[in-house]
Amino acid sequence: MTADDRLTAEEFSKMRWRCRRGLLENDLFITRFLDNHGSAMTVSEAQAMYALMDLSDNDLLDLLLRRKQPAAPLDTPEVVALLERMRNPAPH
Repeated sequence: MTADDRLTAEEFSKMRWRCRRGLLENDLFITRFLDNHGSAMTVSEAQAMYALMDLSDNDLLDLLLRRKQPAAPLDTPEVVALLERMRNPAPH
């Protein structure tokens, strides 16, 4: 499996479950993104999502609302690109 491969239905289901958050605002961003783009997510995007899910709810919300920018080790092209897609409500 390569970074550009699409997630299987089972992998996507597991990721969606892992993305559940305690803060409603985060859930709204994440759910909207997964509803609009989830079926086309790549392995690379899923890895970036998992990295974001390791953050506390408040740190994640700060990134989603652009109050902060990702710092190392999250400051990768994959995480930055995913954050931009999550911040933009329009489906692509």
